[in-house]
Amino acid sequence: MAIVKPFRGYRPKKELVHKIASRPYDVLNSEEARKEAHGNAYSFLHVVKPEIDLPPDTDHYAEIVYETGKANLKKLIHDNIFRQDEFPMYYIYAQRLWGKTQYGLVGCASVSDYLKNFIRKHELTRPDKEEDRKNHIRVTNFNAEPVFFAYPDNEHIDTIVRRFISRTPVYDFETPDGVRHTLWLVDDQKAVSEIEYIFKTQIPYTYVADGHHRTAAAAHVGEERKMKNPSHQGDEEYNFFLAVHFPASQLTIIDYNRVVKDLNGYTIHEFIQKLKENFEVVPKGKQVYKPQKLHEFSMYIDGSWYALVAGEDTYDDHDPIDCLDVTVLSKAVLEPVLNIKDLRKSTRIDFVGGIRGLEELQRRVDSGEMAVAFALYPVSMDQLILIADTGNIMPPKTTWFEPKLRSGLVIHELE
Repeated sequence: MAIVKPFRGYRPKKELVHKIASRPYDVLNSEEARKEAHGNAYSFLHVVKPEIDLPPDTDHYAEIVYETGKANLKKLIHDNIFRQDEFPMYYIYAQRLWGKTQYGLVGCASVSDYLKNFIRKHELTRPDKEEDRKNHIRVTNFNAEPVFFAYPDNEHIDTIVRRFISRTPVYDFETPDGVRHTLWLVDDQKAVSEIEYIFKTQIPYTYVADGHHRTAAAAHVGEERKMKNPSHQGDEEYNFFLAVHFPASQLTIIDYNRVVKDLNGYTIHEFIQKLKENFEVVPKGKQVYKPQKLHEFSMYIDGSWYALVAGEDTYDDHDPIDCLDVTVLSKAVLEPVLNIKDLRKSTRIDFVGGIRGLEELQRRVDSGEMAVAFALYPVSMDQLILIADTGNIMPPKTTWFEPKLRSGLVIHELE
């Protein structure tokens, strides 16, 4: 059963939270982060992407980068911009976007659960990205950003959440991307004990929705601390890491689309004829066309949109991986026709989150940068959970969750 532990979080002053809260480190490159934080000394990007405070040619993995992040965080605490809560508690973090609200329980996940696979994953991690986040945790001694988890819906937790969100929140603000962020304290010790007990007795597994690298890094740093501590007891803070846990039914996965630079030597006519071997190709004209169901794709090429309806022999709905549309596209188009074998390494393909809209696909093709674009129907949470439960791994760039968690609302100290 899952461990979700209350903790004494550090939180920012209410009057500054809208300036402090930042987008996660991995949705902005360094130059974008530098621009976003410009003129805002409070932005949490100074902590999670501290290279923005160093010369642009600085190696992003140099020790000085992590030390700068540590210094920036220490200053926020020293100046009482961030203060630690007096006793362990949970927090409820709500995000509202597109008329829908999701309510996450902020509490510490267990390193032991991660190592024992009670925290289930669906993606591989890259060693370089994992090491980067390890170094950030090692040097700062904080989980400065939460990871994004899902758990099976539970009516008892829902009841507790409803009780606390009827109270006055400690934070309530809107960010420029149109997302409303609200935070409540679960500071009643009876409710804290109830939540901890419900997870331990009723929630068998939790699931990494977004943030596999941060999750792996936090767990491995915790394990390092354990091995170095001859007096290890198991209740030290390094045994736990910061996570926001959402009921699975509340989460929204949006499409994660593909653009390709060339047609592998085919003319447009030849390419479309090749597609007809595995798809029904239906012209849709000049207006943006969005896939309407699983196993239907939309394609933009040469100024026109097409629906691509996959033939029944291109997928297996009884197999958790072969039923995914990213798998269908790879096996029926990218590999055999376009000769793109490795999505992680190929320089001929790029990935576009659905948050940018299908107009972004059209723009990149019309500009001449790309030759063809493919839009996919979103993966469901049921598919994600099935893949994680069966020990499978999703292909790269399969899921895109919105809204993203804001960093800097509450952080967790390891010692």
